[in-house]
Amino acid sequence: MINLTIDNQQVQVEEGASVLEAARELGIDIPSLCYLKDLNAPASCRVCIVQVEGRPTMDASCVLPVEEGMVVYTNTPGVLAARKQIIELLLSDHPFECLTCERNLNCELQRLAKRYGIRDLHIEGERNHFLVDDLSPSVVREPDKCIRCRRCAAVCESFISANVYRMVDRSFQSIVAPAYNGSLMESSCILCGQCITVCPTGALREKDSTARVWEALANPDLHVVVQTAPSIRSTISEEFGYPVGTPVEGQMVAALRRLGFDRVFDDCFGADICVMEEATEFIERLKNGGPFPQFTSCCPSWVLFCEKFYPQMVNNLSEVKSPQQIFGALAKTYYAQLAGIDPAKIFVVSIMPCVSKKYELLRPEMKASGFQDVDAELSTREFVQMLHQAGLDIKKLPEEEFDSPMGSASGAGIIFGSIGGVLEAALRTAYEWLSGEQLKRIEFDEVRSQEFKEAVIHAGEHELRVAVARGTGAAKMLLDQVLEGKKEYHLVEVMACPGGCVGGGGQPIYTETNDWNEQINHRVKRAQGIYELDRNKECRKSHENPVIVKLYEEYLGRPGGPRAHKLFHTRHVSRKLYAEKPLLVQKK
Repeated sequence: MINLTIDNQQVQVEEGASVLEAARELGIDIPSLCYLKDLNAPASCRVCIVQVEGRPTMDASCVLPVEEGMVVYTNTPGVLAARKQIIELLLSDHPFECLTCERNLNCELQRLAKRYGIRDLHIEGERNHFLVDDLSPSVVREPDKCIRCRRCAAVCESFISANVYRMVDRSFQSIVAPAYNGSLMESSCILCGQCITVCPTGALREKDSTARVWEALANPDLHVVVQTAPSIRSTISEEFGYPVGTPVEGQMVAALRRLGFDRVFDDCFGADICVMEEATEFIERLKNGGPFPQFTSCCPSWVLFCEKFYPQMVNNLSEVKSPQQIFGALAKTYYAQLAGIDPAKIFVVSIMPCVSKKYELLRPEMKASGFQDVDAELSTREFVQMLHQAGLDIKKLPEEEFDSPMGSASGAGIIFGSIGGVLEAALRTAYEWLSGEQLKRIEFDEVRSQEFKEAVIHAGEHELRVAVARGTGAAKMLLDQVLEGKKEYHLVEVMACPGGCVGGGGQPIYTETNDWNEQINHRVKRAQGIYELDRNKECRKSHENPVIVKLYEEYLGRPGGPRAHKLFHTRHVSRKLYAEKPLLVQKK
């Protein structure tokens, strides 16, 4: 343990801790912009500078290790003046578009400018100007707003393992961007949006779909239906002042009706069908001897990661589409037939925790209904924006029920929103189909985890080796071990985002802490609301959902049958990033 003094207060911390961490033990908030504990500490913003007694210069506290007897000052007039000047320097090369910026009132740079009373800029000079990259269907880059904190690069390298971002160019012209400052569409990006959630400014944001949805709602010739992802019901609440993880399913449904949607359905209905099809596919693989492991395919960013980085494993991905696409295909076939509506007049909107879903719905194979199955996707943030525009406060709305028939879901469909939930939902069905026995315990705690987790499940005569990978970085390690023959699994769930969909790239951005693990714990609290909804459900297994049973009996036939296969199954493709052998340049 190391003893030191900060602002005349004694503190004892572990050896190796930084001065910034030691200060926070005393409740002293040293500001920072680039720092994310356990993820990013490049000392690039310099906002966290402090004065150490006996040192001639000020130091960045995020990378300054504590020393025995060290005396630190965090708020002397000199430190405050220098800190203010650093913020002014950042602002001098930053566009003044706060009122029209996506991150207005939730921008960390804006917050610091207010905290240090910056009213006028005393620094004048040339400003950088870069082209906006809006070629991606999911993520928009506005490099003019980049403060070079490198958080996006850190999360993309350490957690996602896509390695999209790097420092490009030098000196005043330097910027954090894909290689050669190209477009995200020319890079290894998997469109997960985690870079958006850690960006302190508005340099990264999702592609806005609200105008298109408002236009559809105002069109009397369209029948507009909406599907809501599992996690939305426990994350939207924090944007209206509820404790984190509070489920507000009923109020959410009421809000959607007041926005003008003709039918309010539940994406968990699609999740139940996904379970039926994936469990059927898994049992077929067991009969046929593989290929194993079977990977879940609900997360489009994970699918894209596999297609780009591990194309040799695409046949291990489940052929079953995501719940979003399953629902869209049914909305324009089954529901259109049931309601007697021309499918060309049905406009399907999904509300998702994800920005990658904007890309997924545009994939050319997602037209099983003969039309584009899903027409538009709103992130949670975009949904909240629409509610604010319409003057709707979910706190003031009554609880209402989803519409029938595509609003009835089991608890298994709901837990899709948390890491391990897809695997657990599939196991609830696969276990009973394989063993012929009723589960004595519904919950599979063995696969509930915020870290990488593996388990062995005994289902009758079958010993199933399963695993859950949180993030594509963890998936990369798992895939490497599988390819090297060090690990063998039957069923593996992968979600690109921390905590699963509750931590998706389209969820509310949480900026109350600069601790990466605390941010992940925030997502865990969101998941608790989902599990609460599951516990309160009368039906908790997809194959026992009476509406799903009826759907198969009257319309689909058997799981994995011809109609189900046409609507819900797809093939994945190789999007290999690099040639297997480097090109040789012959010298003349």
